[in-house]
Amino acid sequence: MDFYSEYRSKLRTPDEAVKVIKSGDWVDYSAALAKPVLLDEALSRRRDELTDVKIRGNLMDGPVHVAECDPSQEHFIYHTWHCSAYERSLCDKGMCYYTPMVFHNLAAYYTFFITVDVAMVSVTPMDKHGYFGFSIHTGTTGEILRRAKTVILEINEQLPKVRGGYDDCIHISDVDYIVEGEHKPFAKKPAHEISENERRIAENILPYVKDGATIQIGIGGMPDAVGSLLARSDLKDLGMHTELCSDAYLELYHSGKLTNRLKNLNKEKQVLGFAIGSPELYDWLDDNPSVLTFPLEYVNNPSVIGKIDNMVSINSCITVDLFGQVCAESVGTRQISGTGGQLDFLEGASISRGGKSFICLNSTYTDAEGNIHSCILPHFQGDIVTSPRSQVYYIATEYGVVNLEGASSWERAERLISIAHPTFRDRLIREAEKMKIWRKT
Repeated sequence: MDFYSEYRSKLRTPDEAVKVIKSGDWVDYSAALAKPVLLDEALSRRRDELTDVKIRGNLMDGPVHVAECDPSQEHFIYHTWHCSAYERSLCDKGMCYYTPMVFHNLAAYYTFFITVDVAMVSVTPMDKHGYFGFSIHTGTTGEILRRAKTVILEINEQLPKVRGGYDDCIHISDVDYIVEGEHKPFAKKPAHEISENERRIAENILPYVKDGATIQIGIGGMPDAVGSLLARSDLKDLGMHTELCSDAYLELYHSGKLTNRLKNLNKEKQVLGFAIGSPELYDWLDDNPSVLTFPLEYVNNPSVIGKIDNMVSINSCITVDLFGQVCAESVGTRQISGTGGQLDFLEGASISRGGKSFICLNSTYTDAEGNIHSCILPHFQGDIVTSPRSQVYYIATEYGVVNLEGASSWERAERLISIAHPTFRDRLIREAEKMKIWRKT
């Protein structure tokens, strides 16, 4: 078949392609590097022609032009499934709305509940068989395009070609319009400087990780610090099964620690849902036969994670209360990030043979006035619960690691206070006594 003739017949300029969008439509951008840069700019140029167009993104770097061009939100209303730092700044200005979810259910939301009038995503160039690859955003893209009434692809020549387990590409016959144009190379992100507290937390976790463990590292500086320390450890034959592939895994690979030899599921393959990192990371993933991308309905499925022996999940949070509830996404009611896959990997690693799940946090934070506060709280007051107390496993601070699985209310309070900053321990004990969750032992 002549796929290239069909390709040419569907080729449009960005401004021509976005004419299909009508007032009141729901438009999806998928996630991260799937952002359709040229189409987003073109849609923003139609601002005054449209009203109430709702756009969904996920972990997008800025700028998102449809949000920036319409602060009043009369024309465009932007939503995110998980805040990047940029999207958090939009939320702070009232220019973005967070949509709660857990990643392994994201495809099902689209299948059963969500309307997609137009999907606009960036993909790799078409191959000789007529397929466009989803690159490093396979985790979130397939079901969005299946549900869309109109599919517009933006060809991004900078995207790495990454091999997939399934649902990692779309055929020309399922596409309505195609847009081409020049894209800038992906920017190098500033390196995260590991703090002394992060180093101590990583050192506290390290004894729990054994040779042959498969590692999931979540989003943020804290998990990356643990990954960096793992790379400098004496551990051998680590594996990768993660929703987000970051530069921590590249460091593990360069150190010789990441071999995937001992994985009992997807043996010798590095499994990911999507990737965010440096150009060097994308170059490593490009056409790498040891790397497989899957939809998050697979990567983050607790029953899949639970089949991986010695699965170690490492995530971070903002605060924990004495009942063992975890907030990883808000400060009070201010949205910081999102639920993401923390809950998925908590459950999955907990049922893995030899598995462990860690949630890491600094014991304190300092506010804008220089006052120090405990990150272990008596109880939440408006903070969003990301992980319920019934699911929480290991909690780690710079003062140690405690296991909350199977622990009663007083045991949880006692263990969490033991890893709180010493300045706040007596105060936390008094609060625990008031809540009737303290006994003298």
